[in-house]
Amino acid sequence: MVLIKEYRVVLPCSVEEYQVGQLYSVAEASKNETGGGEGIEVLKNEPYEKEGEKGQYTHKIYHLKSKVPGFVKMIAPEGALVFHEKAWNAYPYCRTIVTNEYMKDDFFIKIETWHKPDTGTIENVHELDPATWKTVEVVPIDIADSEQVAASDYKPEEDPALFQSVKTGRGPLGPNWKKELLTKTDCPRMCAYKLVTVKFKWWGLQGKVENFIHRQEKRIFTNFHRQLFCWIDSWIELTMEDIRRMEDETQRELEEMRQKGSVRGTTASEE
Repeated sequence: MVLIKEYRVVLPCSVEEYQVGQLYSVAEASKNETGGGEGIEVLKNEPYEKEGEKGQYTHKIYHLKSKVPGFVKMIAPEGALVFHEKAWNAYPYCRTIVTNEYMKDDFFIKIETWHKPDTGTIENVHELDPATWKTVEVVPIDIADSEQVAASDYKPEEDPALFQSVKTGRGPLGPNWKKELLTKTDCPRMCAYKLVTVKFKWWGLQGKVENFIHRQEKRIFTNFHRQLFCWIDSWIELTMEDIRRMEDETQRELEEMRQKGSVRGTTASEE
């Protein structure tokens, strides 16, 4: 058995703008999660073409000792807390698979994302078979709702309810901002439909860990997209050429940062 949920993140930007904003924010967020021997190591970042699909392929290693729950650390050996992430970004469709060499076929996280120019109204955008779709829980994420953010994660400078873009005039986002998008003709809108499949086959821990992973995914999606919107003035004028140059620089920076300093970023919550 696997646990599948679809997270829907609506944003006041276009699908084309989001492509740049997402890649910029991934690079910036990676720096915030790296240091003290932990964090993100980029092995590959290159174009790919396979079976008519074209895009960018990345292979990253996540060194995550402090970012997994204590009940997993108690039973897992030291080297088991290393995860491989392989991603095929054929925008507006993206597919990411996270694996662990210690657990092999007993563990994976698969994230499939469609980016669509709507406000999250498409049902079964991933075209699952009807029986599977019935088992999927749909989880809306409101980037302007600070109640969806853990107190330890909250930063006023990353709050879309407070932020207003100088370059685009977008924001601050009020409590009814998603409904207002439907009536505005001058503001773009889009939704990231993120289908997350989690498998963790370990006797006695399966349900607990699968639910923990989904809580962490929701937390990451929420915080990341709040940052993405509040950083819009930094990325809105960038081109894809700027982004690729930035990614090369970030790859070198991450390797230096991972070797020194202290552990940073999102540590595990046992809630």
